[in-house]
Amino acid sequence: MKGFIRTAAAALALISATSFAQDTLLQEITKEGELRVCFDAGYMPFEMTAKNGQYIGFDIDLGRQMARAMGVKYVPVNTAWDGIIPTLLTGKCHMIMGGMTITPQRNMQVNFADPYVTIGQTILLNPKLEGKITSYRDLNSDEYTIVTKLGTTGEGAIKRYIPKATLNLYETQSEAVLEVINGKADAFVYDLPYNAIYDAENKGQLVHLDQPFTFEPLGWAIRQGDPDMLNFLNGYLRQIRGDGTYDRIYDKWFKDDAWLEQVQ
Repeated sequence: MKGFIRTAAAALALISATSFAQDTLLQEITKEGELRVCFDAGYMPFEMTAKNGQYIGFDIDLGRQMARAMGVKYVPVNTAWDGIIPTLLTGKCHMIMGGMTITPQRNMQVNFADPYVTIGQTILLNPKLEGKITSYRDLNSDEYTIVTKLGTTGEGAIKRYIPKATLNLYETQSEAVLEVINGKADAFVYDLPYNAIYDAENKGQLVHLDQPFTFEPLGWAIRQGDPDMLNFLNGYLRQIRGDGTYDRIYDKWFKDDAWLEQVQ
């Protein structure tokens, strides 16, 4: 029995020492000298690929600013949306800064910092349905086909609020919305910022029902079990909101359209 107790105590001591020696995410970022940030380019105006091949957008600017404040290099990691959480969990990036909605299901896999912006789902409608369809409730019929991007909260919103409609899913939001423009679908459900910009760029081709029918706070995601990194992210967000940095970046991407020339 004494031998068993000594062996168990030694094992616990080894586990404790190993846990203690493991770097926190902040220490890892500092040692590597870089902040690797996951996103899925194509989500206007959060993250996009410019004509010159560079990544631009609201999240990109926030990430670059954060890396600068940390004194490390910003490294963008463009990742397919349906694999973005596994990419984070396997350590290929340090955090997701890509317009991710905080949901209970995702929160069971990752930890979120405080919301940095709040959006909701809106509808881009085929013009032939203008006046006939005035809200998401009117689309809840098997006579309508609705499209959105695979693995998004748009998919979840359709299944929850418009379950009777036929749902078609696509790898990208641009593929999905083109189905409406081409008359192969009746409506596209997606995030308000993207829909507002897309409608402005394609005037007359769609009708935007611009009142969100969901409440969706977006947050930065990290691997679970790192309170130091969460503390840093929340403190950093308070700082940039207080010193005007956040408003400056927000206004650049949400209140001005000069950036459109870089992606068109």
